[in-house]
This record gives sequence, structure tokens and C-alpha cells, in this order.
Amino acid sequence: MTMTFVDLDVRPILRAGGEPFEEILSAVAALGPGEGLRLLATFEPVPLFSVLGAKGYSHEARELEAGDWEVLFRPTGVEKPSEAEVSIAAGDGEEWPEPVTEMDNRDLDPPEPMVRILAATETMKEGEVVSALLCREPVFLFPELEKRGHCWRGGFEPDGKTYRILVRVASQHGA
Repeated sequence: MTMTFVDLDVRPILRAGGEPFEEILSAVAALGPGEGLRLLATFEPVPLFSVLGAKGYSHEARELEAGDWEVLFRPTGVEKPSEAEVSIAAGDGEEWPEPVTEMDNRDLDPPEPMVRILAATETMKEGEVVSALLCREPVFLFPELEKRGHCWRGGFEPDGKTYRILVRVASQHGA
């Protein structure tokens, strides 16, 4: 079967300081049978690989001139369970302490929610938990938390619009 690609150029959005995540998900949702997505971005969108991988897409990325990237997302026909609900080290079923910090970041524009959550973890002690409400799934926050060694759990609230994430601070902040 011949694959056709729908083009989505998010470079203007990124250069204007915007967040194209919703546009990307909408474009993927609108793909028909035998269609893939050709995404043009100003950087290699590594966090997007796992998000679309969970939705059943493989990726092929290559750097273009001037540091821009082209990524071809192809449907594999196999959706994987979301890996974005719990970090690898979160310990399913393990009791976490009550959050010592509660944040409502739903009215903030990206990347401010991520900046505030990461700043909060820098002032907290090992094992303490921060809870944050967000207006979208923080796909760019997950790899930053894991890089610092923090565990997290998250998911959408019953309203389907609010994402709650709990972050348990690692010892020495991932050192």
C-alpha cells in the first residue's frame, strides 16, 4: 500500500512562541487510512515520538537546513497502552504521601506551567509530592522530570479537560 503524507508545518507557531501540540494531535486525528503525517518543526520533537508511538505511529526524523526538522509519522496499526500515565519508577500501587504543594497552572501559557513545576521541585525535600492542575497533558514535562530522577503520576480528571500530575521529588534531584 502506498503511503501518502499530510503536511503540517508548525515552525511559524514555534517561532512565534506558541505551542502546536493541539494542532498536531488534531492533524493526526484527521488522518485517513493509508495516510501519515509529515511534520516540520524547528527542533527534533523527541517527546512527541512516544506520544504518537502510543497512538500507533512510528517515526522517521531527519534534520533539514538551518536546524529545522522533518518527521514522518507512519501508522503501524498497533496502539500501545499509554506510557504517559506513570513514570517508570513511580511504583504502581505504592502509597505516596499527601502533596505538600498544590498548584493550579490551568490559566498559564506554555512553558510557564512546566517552569513552575520544575522550580517547585527544586525547593522540596526527597519524597515530598507536588500536585499540579494543567489544561493539557504535559508531554514536554515528562522527560524533564525523568531526567531529574523524579517520579510522576498523571491523568485527566473526570471533566476530560483538566490534567492532574503528581510529582514525587527524587533524592538529590536526580543526581
